[in-house]
Amino acid sequence: MGALYDVAVIGGGPAGLTAASIGARHALATVLFDEQPTLGGQIYRGVDKSSAFRSQIVGGEYRRGVALIEALRQSGATVVSDASVWAIERRSDEPQGFFDVGVTYGSASVREVRFVQARAIILATGALERPFPIPGWTLPGVLSAGAAQILLKAHGVVAEGNVVLAGTGPLLWLLARQYLDAGVAIAALLDTTPRRQRWQSMRNALDFAVSPYFRRGLALVQSVRKRVQVVRNVTGLEASGPDRLETIRYDAGGATHALSADLLLLHQGIVPDLNLSSAMGCAYRWSEAQACFVPVIDAWGGTSLPDVFIAGDAAGIIGAEAAEARGHLAALAVANALGRIDAKARDAAAEAPRAALVRASRGRAFIDAIYRPADPYRIPQGATVVCRCEGVKAQEIVDATKAGAPGPNQVKAFLRCGMGPCQGRYCGLTVTELIAHERKAPPDEIGYFKLRWPAKPITLGELASLPGSAPATAAVVRNAPH
Repeated sequence: MGALYDVAVIGGGPAGLTAASIGARHALATVLFDEQPTLGGQIYRGVDKSSAFRSQIVGGEYRRGVALIEALRQSGATVVSDASVWAIERRSDEPQGFFDVGVTYGSASVREVRFVQARAIILATGALERPFPIPGWTLPGVLSAGAAQILLKAHGVVAEGNVVLAGTGPLLWLLARQYLDAGVAIAALLDTTPRRQRWQSMRNALDFAVSPYFRRGLALVQSVRKRVQVVRNVTGLEASGPDRLETIRYDAGGATHALSADLLLLHQGIVPDLNLSSAMGCAYRWSEAQACFVPVIDAWGGTSLPDVFIAGDAAGIIGAEAAEARGHLAALAVANALGRIDAKARDAAAEAPRAALVRASRGRAFIDAIYRPADPYRIPQGATVVCRCEGVKAQEIVDATKAGAPGPNQVKAFLRCGMGPCQGRYCGLTVTELIAHERKAPPDEIGYFKLRWPAKPITLGELASLPGSAPATAAVVRNAPH
């Protein structure tokens, strides 16, 4: 890994893999930083290490990641795995617009900290699972569906015992099928999709019917329904137990039900990971369709900051195939901005990824409408924990708002919510919506946590190990393994 690059790509999912590969093929000195030990992001996690049997369980689309990883390795881009980017700042003394990128990388026992420089940044940080704050969600035995899928993809580990899935969204159904194919018996799937949204989504049904997802989605749901008890229109979901999960309670069909369980897997969609882009100062807006904040970008992924681009689900949830197209377009924009290709060549090269983006985006409005999480599951009440790191409850946030806290940053000052190791990743949206609900104001008016560097946890020892010279003259460090 050198000290100076044309472009730094953050994230090794489909958008980042494509952006780094295309950038390097256009003669850009390119570095890709990824937090995981293997490339692929969440969607293709561990794909080049997985057995054929595991890949068969996960699904045929999973193998698509192998080609993306191989293309990157052939491109000549530098790849740094096990790398956590915790700061990106434009050098105030450099009119050319170089960015200092603070990164920690290496093995668990030997971590190195360096600053490298880049002329442009492509943020392909992907998505986070949306918070699902219900009573009892912090109990041992309650896990997110995304975490369960990571264990399956990366390590071939599945749950045992009495397993229940609950929530809404495509990933919930996908994990159910994967678990069934892996031999896991699922006691029930509790579908929290509101009945009214099924009807409201019909206005976009025709577009979805001609999308590439219609047949796959229909086959997926039908496959699960044949093998699992599916309970629809679930409300009032709670997990309980003295020391760990023992019972799941929920309302359905006009009655309250209790279900014994060893493991509850929760999911209600994913949202863009905005921590790096927000800390950099990129503008964002509230998306009512996806019920989350998304960055303000142009047709190339360009943000409100010069030479900073966002690609993939970090720019708004759209899926893996569309993420590839967004990564391709962002790389072409950087190649043009840095003088490697002119605008005519850029536009010509963009025709194929733009067409792919249109195809992959078709039907998205239907998915957003039908799987938009219900208000009670996004805006909890009473003693339900919101900030897991600091143990802050919903009522405490409401009380702080009533006491005069106008937004998330003031609530953070009152309660320490958002100050734990996750830096607000898993409570930020809930805090915003709780305040907005209490003040009867739109989330755009309330805003999000003000994020600062370091955006990821870094020890004082790691900071102390930084070279004594300025970041611009940081020593060249060893290549990290691909």
